[in-house]
Amino acid sequence: MKGTVYKSNGNFYLVHTDKNEIYKCNIKGKFRSLGIKSTNPIAVGDNVNFEILDEEECSGIIYEIEKRKNYIIRKSVNLSKLTHIIASNIDCCFLFVTPNNPTTSSIFIDRILVATKSFGIESIILFNKIDAYSKSDSEHVDYLRNIYQKIGYECLDISVLKEINIGNVKKIMKNKISIFTGHSGVGKSSLVNLLDPKLNLKTAKVSEQNEQGQHTTTFAEMFSLGFGAKIIDSPGIKGFGLIDIEKRELGNYFNEFIPLREDCKFNNCLHENEPNCAVKIALENGLISKSRYKSYLSMLKNEDKNYRTDFWN
Repeated sequence: MKGTVYKSNGNFYLVHTDKNEIYKCNIKGKFRSLGIKSTNPIAVGDNVNFEILDEEECSGIIYEIEKRKNYIIRKSVNLSKLTHIIASNIDCCFLFVTPNNPTTSSIFIDRILVATKSFGIESIILFNKIDAYSKSDSEHVDYLRNIYQKIGYECLDISVLKEINIGNVKKIMKNKISIFTGHSGVGKSSLVNLLDPKLNLKTAKVSEQNEQGQHTTTFAEMFSLGFGAKIIDSPGIKGFGLIDIEKRELGNYFNEFIPLREDCKFNNCLHENEPNCAVKIALENGLISKSRYKSYLSMLKNEDKNYRTDFWN
């Protein structure tokens, strides 16, 4: 039998077939995750082959994962040398950004965009809670929107509470597998509930003391929505995805750097201290955002692994 993994809790997997049948499956023996050193051999979004063990109890055993189109990973919390696959076979990533309550830093935004681009996943930035922006919030979001639209990212101003621009989000999501990501408390689960109220996902208020949302989603889970879309609701992500990117490759995932690389004096230019660097010249001329370049240097030096979420550029 063939199916798609919709949920994993570390002990079993819920697999949906094309006939909308749901099987509770385990894995066969010591299952290796396609050569990836991961804490979880199978991830939400995986297309798998499984054997039915009990038709009445709808139980089965997974014996094969089909080739993944892509996947996104984060560092394992307890095992630093291993990774955790958050989800696979994703068409689109919606990155939730809020200027406060909680604050989303530009380094966080850039880290997500680099990670998704490295796996060929389209990213859309959602500026949520626009109904609650102060004047300074609006000015800051205008500043961010200008940066990211210039380098090719689609940005939408939305309000889950007031249902502003939700129809445009649904148009982008249709016929795709999407993932929502961002800090806890930015409105991911609330938007999923708005898109399909029957799901009734847990939501959490944000702590006024430290502006950090409580984690409401422990494991990633995929849902089929009524308008022909699928959504993967993911846990709050901090150590997101830059594990396999080498220093010399990092600039390939900054859209604004790509057309400038051929003008650098050195083919292996890291855009840091090298002479006649086209990226640094563009930075000096105001053609590249200072916050984006600062994010690049931080990732290059691996300084962002413990970045603060209240750090704005």
